[in-house]
Amino acid sequence: MLFSSYIFLFLFLPIVLGCYYLTPKKLKNCFLLIASLLFYSWGVPKLVGVLVLSSISDYILAKYFAKNSGVKKCRIAFCLSISINVGLLIYFKYANFFVSEINTILTYLGNSNIVWTNIMLPIGISFFTFQKISYLIDVYQNRVKPADSLIDYLLFVSLFPQLIAGPIVKYHDISDQLKSRNHSTALFFSGFVRFSIGLAKKVLIADTMGSVADNVFNLEYSQMTIFYSWIGLICYSMQIYFDFSGYSDMAIGLGRLFGFKFQENFNFPYISKSVTEFWQRWHISLSTWMKEYLYIPLGGNRVNATRTYLNLWIVFLISGLWHGASWNFIIWGAFHGLFLSLDRLFLLAILKNTHWLFKTISTYFIVLNSWVLFRAETLDIAIKYYCKMYGLLPNSHSLKNIYFDQIITNRGLFILTVLMLVTFFFGTSSFKKLRSYFILDNSTFLKICLQGSFAILIYILSVLTLSATDYNPFIYFKF
Repeated sequence: MLFSSYIFLFLFLPIVLGCYYLTPKKLKNCFLLIASLLFYSWGVPKLVGVLVLSSISDYILAKYFAKNSGVKKCRIAFCLSISINVGLLIYFKYANFFVSEINTILTYLGNSNIVWTNIMLPIGISFFTFQKISYLIDVYQNRVKPADSLIDYLLFVSLFPQLIAGPIVKYHDISDQLKSRNHSTALFFSGFVRFSIGLAKKVLIADTMGSVADNVFNLEYSQMTIFYSWIGLICYSMQIYFDFSGYSDMAIGLGRLFGFKFQENFNFPYISKSVTEFWQRWHISLSTWMKEYLYIPLGGNRVNATRTYLNLWIVFLISGLWHGASWNFIIWGAFHGLFLSLDRLFLLAILKNTHWLFKTISTYFIVLNSWVLFRAETLDIAIKYYCKMYGLLPNSHSLKNIYFDQIITNRGLFILTVLMLVTFFFGTSSFKKLRSYFILDNSTFLKICLQGSFAILIYILSVLTLSATDYNPFIYFKF
């Protein structure tokens, strides 16, 4: 079920909200759990068992090793709980990839292929697996007490606003809210505003940019030119940002409607002045998870320089593989690991005294190139796209193969132009006053009226636009 669908906006959400606030306080978590499991099972009901049964296993094993801290059996139970979650992730997400690669090798050697039926990927398994692992580690290291009840733990794992595509919520950040949380008009209002902004990002911006990107990436290579390839990639960079940040805004907003406060997941990443800063602003919940549960345990930057660079590469190779089971994502992770290492070696020092706009544009250029690996379906397609971008294939310089208006409409061109202007300035001090009108703390009556009117306007525009668009799921659903 999509957040940006009529069935969610006008059926599921209103019914769940109404029933939730009518439900007695002691039963709110139970009701929200039932609603969340219904939400998850809407598309493929049989896969909800993977989520529920593995969560029950987590709950039982965490209770066990919390009571037997320091005992050998405790470590065995902890390792077993981690192995179950990692094993399920590997099986459902990577088995198809591994078998495919093995069959490629067997074919090359002239042997018969392994007979294999492709496994269906449970939506959001990468996200809820990381949440479950964070809980198990936190309990094992005595950072947090195990969940008071199975219902609370199941709700932590399956809470529908952030279940499918994050933000990745760590148990120690939300444990108190599971036990008791405040419901206020101000929080509900801020949730509606945030949800409306996210919906508009998805429907009005991301989907428009996505159609342009699709037009370019679907071109025959004989029709694609340098100009079109760059236009398509720039549009894709806007699509993936506004699509994913829009989902995060909607998830954060929905959480507030039910009294939950989730961490921010984006902070104007395209104004970053280095790749290092980019990863402090992009998909923040994943970056902090990787830092807290992988980078620091590996030694972080407390070890020698060589080991620090190795740790960065390990983290980003795993991050790439986390995003998808293909060589594209592995190389994408290595690409970012390389530039993070180069930042530490010399790039930050070289760029230190340059103008902020140069640093921002150069960082965007690096990130932009990495998105080819993210968008292309195979590594071969990605390589050919790079060749087109840099004029290394025939007809790359010609503009006569296909008309410009077949690639991008006037509306799309207008939105792209505005986005390119806003993207590199909206996070700067020049826009702080404008941005303040979307910060709901200590709001004046005038600000509340402006925020409410704006939210209603873009909500209506988004809903009207939905009636004229085809099914277009969030990009991160496949991760």
